[in-house]
Amino acid sequence: MTPLRILVAGMVASHPGQGGAAWAVLQYVLGLRDLGHEVTLVDPATVPDQATGADFAAAPAAAYFRTLVAGFGLSADAALLRAGTTATVGLPHAQLRARAAGADLLLNLSGLLRDPALTEPVARRVFVDLDPAFNQMWHAQGIDMGFDRHDRFVTIAWNIGREGCTVPVCGREWITTPQPVVLDHWPVAGAVEHAALTTVGHWRSYGSVTHDGVFHGQKAHAWRGLLDLPSNSAVPLLPALAIHPAETADLAALRAHGWRWLDPATVCATPGDYRRFVQGSWGELAIAKQGYVVSRCGWFSDRSVCYLASGRPVIAHDTGFGSRLPVGHGLLAFTTVADARAAIDALAADYAGHRRAARELAAAVFDHRIVLPALLERVTAA
Repeated sequence: MTPLRILVAGMVASHPGQGGAAWAVLQYVLGLRDLGHEVTLVDPATVPDQATGADFAAAPAAAYFRTLVAGFGLSADAALLRAGTTATVGLPHAQLRARAAGADLLLNLSGLLRDPALTEPVARRVFVDLDPAFNQMWHAQGIDMGFDRHDRFVTIAWNIGREGCTVPVCGREWITTPQPVVLDHWPVAGAVEHAALTTVGHWRSYGSVTHDGVFHGQKAHAWRGLLDLPSNSAVPLLPALAIHPAETADLAALRAHGWRWLDPATVCATPGDYRRFVQGSWGELAIAKQGYVVSRCGWFSDRSVCYLASGRPVIAHDTGFGSRLPVGHGLLAFTTVADARAAIDALAADYAGHRRAARELAAAVFDHRIVLPALLERVTAA
């Protein structure tokens, strides 16, 4: 493919301390650059730290942003934008406007970029849905998710539009895609630092949604049905779990059932920290948002892709991804506590084999050299 000029919009630094969230965006940016495309990264700071101008430039997010983009060689091609203003850290707004005017493509991850000066001049505007079910259901309820400002629609909900998936298509034609991983940044891991099944996540991240009378909840709602998992597990469980101290009833229930957890703000604050945590884990026990499970959308986490790429097997909450992914070697699915325990036993019985299969699966399905050219071909087609 002829090299394209691409704007990628997504959160890498506007919420400091979330190394995993940054990687979800960086896989696109680094992968596209590796393929020879000219990429500009824009992070719309939707929850700004302070006022515009000098105060914004001195905010914690700004310092975090500068360090992050410098670490990946992106300083000359990235900006942290204070949403609703022209204040930036990195590329000035005028340069962003010039790049937008000359861009072939905008990949707007979760539709976060809403500055018309940067979106409207781009020839092809793509909404990339990383939070399926919730985005579509909110749109169906009249909440402006930004769909109308785009002309192509991409989702990681592999089952959207298929029988059994309850995610509304909202009158759009959705292009489905795996999430990319840049394998050179995620080599097969060596020594295990955390001899446990880990994961990284938030107990709650935002509001739940009821659609067609069905409640679609957060991880909190899924986790409560799996509280018994630590009991008699053949492998320790040690999630990096962000849970607010005010969740007193849930905290008491987790402790009563033997759960131990780490603070992701401590162990996964930067992209480097996050990679060390994932690669230092024995494997992943991935508990999904209840909404992903109930909707049968086929969602599969970019975090789990990183575990697989590192040769760390994954036991993942079943969202219907088995319709597109081979399950049983390196990747195992569960619905109930009994399923999860059986999967843990299977990993323990042939850990080396599952490690090899995990990396092979990442290379076969999620390698950016496979995923991104196919995606670009589809979103740029007339």
